Amino acid sequence: MRFERIAVAGDPVAAAASVRALAPAPASVSEVVAEIVGAVRDGGDRALRELVARFDMGGAPAPEDLRVAAEELDAGLLADDVRAGLEVAITNVALVADAAVGADIDVALAQGQRVVLREVPVRRAAIYVPGGHAPYPSTVVMGVVTARAAGVEEVAVLTPPPIDAVIRATCDLCGVHEVYAMGGAHAIAALAYGTETIERADVIAGPGSLIVQEAKRQVSDSVGIDGFYGPSDVLVFADASADPELIALDLLAQGEHGPGAPVVLVSGSSPLLHAVRESLESLHADREHSDPAAFVLVHAESLLEGLRFCEAFAPEHLELVGPSVERLAPRVRSAGCVFVGAAGATAFGDYVAGSNHSLPTGGAARYASGLSPRAFRRRMSEVHIGDAAPALAAAGAPIARAEGFTVHAESMLARVGENGPS
Repeated sequence: MRFERIAVAGDPVAAAASVRALAPAPASVSEVVAEIVGAVRDGGDRALRELVARFDMGGAPAPEDLRVAAEELDAGLLADDVRAGLEVAITNVALVADAAVGADIDVALAQGQRVVLREVPVRRAAIYVPGGHAPYPSTVVMGVVTARAAGVEEVAVLTPPPIDAVIRATCDLCGVHEVYAMGGAHAIAALAYGTETIERADVIAGPGSLIVQEAKRQVSDSVGIDGFYGPSDVLVFADASADPELIALDLLAQGEHGPGAPVVLVSGSSPLLHAVRESLESLHADREHSDPAAFVLVHAESLLEGLRFCEAFAPEHLELVGPSVERLAPRVRSAGCVFVGAAGATAFGDYVAGSNHSLPTGGAARYASGLSPRAFRRRMSEVHIGDAAPALAAAGAPIARAEGFTVHAESMLARVGENGPS
């Protein structure tokens, strides 16, 4: 176990930066990903099958059809308790996602024109579900249910083979039956550009490895993406009344995601910081796979200094524990998701609370949001000029001329005769 003790010492930005610096710097994968993406873009199905054989099949030949057969997607494969839990997750994620879908807004303006702000879903989306160490049915739920709530007509799932039965069954439970047994940058490229047998998507969403996230970045000029999800992190902000063992469990739980990012406790209580360290050392003995980059204990002189540290760190998950800290929840601006109260373990949000677990990482919560229907919907304006043409032409034509666009001015004025718009 690696422990670090840091004091905010009046400079929350520097303290947050020093904690972020504890995470190992990722290796550059840009050139490797560019080669893979280019191969799929230019070579289509043939190149895609070669890359699937190389990266997903361990050198074995790739199947001719990378789409999983419909009969292999069967919710009946789920154990009863897993199915019941997934049904709770699906219901709660859908209810929260539904609440985030905006209605059209009709704006009447002073000159008489109308601008209708329409919110429309994309037609087709792809959800990337990581494979490797374990199956992640919760990621199927978070992506597919949110896309469906947004109104997306076609949803495809991409996940590396071999696809665990629980993933195939969860796809069926979520009502998605277009599933491709492929992962990595080549899978992202296939849905970004399309191939002879795979239709391109309008949006690609979901977490994944550094390779997957870099691929999303490289294809983002051709397809919408939800964001970049790097190593997962948590920050617990607690006062002296908090239960140190519960905090230790939450930090250890976050450590299950691997060594990519530190997990952090900030408090003004030195006894609590010490007690949490003791609990971590005691509980860790039986949980050796819970090893983040570091367990970081941060001392803040005041609640305000603690809050400023949280804002500077901009965590993916922020837990506020203890009455004095919980009252600060309305003041938090920079966090992917905020969990308020001693019962608010981040793990609930990972599975069944209803919030989405695809969240901005690496401090991106300063400006980015978690996965929501907004990733699959776009705003467009529908403009009705009508009787407003004379007034708008009188206002707009001089601006167009000032910019040197005389035909723009002519185009507006052509709509205006002596008796109004023609």
